[in-house]
Amino acid sequence: MPVPSGQPVHLDDVLLDNNPGELWVRFRFIAPKIGGTVGRITYDVASKDMEHLCQILAVPYVAKHELQPARVVISLSDRPLEFGDVAPDATQFFEAYRLEQSRCIWEGL
Repeated sequence: MPVPSGQPVHLDDVLLDNNPGELWVRFRFIAPKIGGTVGRITYDVASKDMEHLCQILAVPYVAKHELQPARVVISLSDRPLEFGDVAPDATQFFEAYRLEQSRCIWEGL
């Protein structure tokens, strides 16, 4: 899936999560090049990719499935992980958005 940084990302899972007490739609991506070390894609760069993925994938998905989520969460992980598993050696980045008039508005959770 093309993103501004050019890094390879692919959609791993979409979860509808009511556990926070309201509907959150979680788009989980694998991005094997993210990380905090030299030569890896850092959070600052990946955050632009997450906003892009929200706009090009989450907005149409929510509209197509007629969902009314309180939040959309875009996550990047350097490897496949089960939702909710703790993996201290994995790199994961998350961003949350609310949708307004077909636009992703950063929530900064």
